Amino acid sequence: MRSILLFCCATVFLVSCSEYQKVLKETDVKAKYDMAEKLYNEGDYRKAVRLFEQIAPKYVGKPQGERVMFFFADSYFKNGDYYLSGYQFERFVKSYPRSDKIQEASFLGAKSYYELSPDYSLDQSDTDKALAKLQTFINNYSESEYFESANAMAKELTAKKEKKQIEVAKQFNKIGEFNLPILISAITAFDNFITDNPGSIYREEALYYRIEAATELAMNSTEDKKQERLEDALDSYNNLLRYFPETEFKKEADKLAESIQEELSTYQNSTLSK
Repeated sequence: MRSILLFCCATVFLVSCSEYQKVLKETDVKAKYDMAEKLYNEGDYRKAVRLFEQIAPKYVGKPQGERVMFFFADSYFKNGDYYLSGYQFERFVKSYPRSDKIQEASFLGAKSYYELSPDYSLDQSDTDKALAKLQTFINNYSESEYFESANAMAKELTAKKEKKQIEVAKQFNKIGEFNLPILISAITAFDNFITDNPGSIYREEALYYRIEAATELAMNSTEDKKQERLEDALDSYNNLLRYFPETEFKKEADKLAESIQEELSTYQNSTLSK
């Protein structure tokens, strides 16, 4: 019985493949459309998309065109071809702004670019595009069933961009140990991050590492700049404690503040004695 069952399954599979190959080579657009929709409904998106690629241009401006274009874009999406699905969903949204599928298409188009968003250390062009698409969706469809998912994805991508910014600033800080002008760039980067991202999950980290950079710069400054920079470093410490009194960096920050105050006291005493 098992052998018979396997034989029957194999026969059905071969017949199905043979039928698909036959339709693929035909010129009958209706036959291709029927087979493409059948394969789509069965979840065979790889085969379906090849047929949709062939027939999509034939249905432009026709009543079935809306249905074909959505299935076409969605087949790419379900195959994981996110560049192509993003492009096709964009075309759908522009071509059928009154469609019942407009919300879903807008969401899936944005999600296509979300799926393309790379690791934070790489170029974030696709992340920027995904954020723009998600924000447009959020602004236009606040009552949509996809609204919460879009919000969650936007927050995730925003955090990824913030991660890249904070890591660049920290890298400046690290290199600046051996090159003081770069420390100034690090401080500027931390200041920009703190100003531009007031609600960031990395705000506490940025405030702490600004203390590190400001302290290192102050300690190695010339006499005419030392007091001003020490006071700036101390202000950085006070800012951290103002916003995060229970900061996880409390121990390290306290040590830096102690060093700053000692150096400031030494500097002021030496100035008075002159």
